[in-house]
Amino acid sequence: MNTTTPAVRGTVYGVILNNRDSLARLGSALEDAPYKAAPKSVPLYLKPANTVVASGATVYLPAGETAVEVGATLGVVFSAPAARLTPAQVAGVIAGYVVVADLSLPHSSYYRPAIREKCFDGACPVGARVVSPAEAGELAAVTLNTWVDGVLTQSRCLADQVRDVPTLVSEVSQFMTLNTGDMLLLGVVWQAAQAPVGAQVRVEAGTLGSVEFALAADKEQA
Repeated sequence: MNTTTPAVRGTVYGVILNNRDSLARLGSALEDAPYKAAPKSVPLYLKPANTVVASGATVYLPAGETAVEVGATLGVVFSAPAARLTPAQVAGVIAGYVVVADLSLPHSSYYRPAIREKCFDGACPVGARVVSPAEAGELAAVTLNTWVDGVLTQSRCLADQVRDVPTLVSEVSQFMTLNTGDMLLLGVVWQAAQAPVGAQVRVEAGTLGSVEFALAADKEQA
């Protein structure tokens, strides 16, 4: 594959439990210890700089790992700082949207920081193009498709989001500033489709573009 330049230079933040299907499948597990309730605010995590790679990259999995979950999502890229915004103000700070594959090593629990699982090198392939809000249109109509070796393995429609973009950005901006160039991921489905070492993977979102990458075994093992 030909590697392009990732369309983001700032900090990348991810969110969990932002789609209705995942919440429904988790069901009563959200009431289990230690928290014994669904989260009342947006649960966030970081995808640090070492995770961000361009479309066309080869992602080398950590030693001993044979597959990853491919979290198909969109990233909201900011054109100005977002701090304590109302939902109505959010549109004024959004540069656009880009297709992202939020990769995770398979894990079953949300109840501890999944640093190893979500922050390995190359765990955030990002498309090359930020699509403006005007060109993107209504995000609820967007379907994200994940292809593994040419086979469609998962589809998700963004109409399933619990918080739409104005609501999500507004809530996050109440307790932290999202700076120019930062990217906020819209969330992934729980237990997303997996892809094995050796696979060619593509996440596409129609007119919003795509991101593609190859998976390989740990460099030292190889």
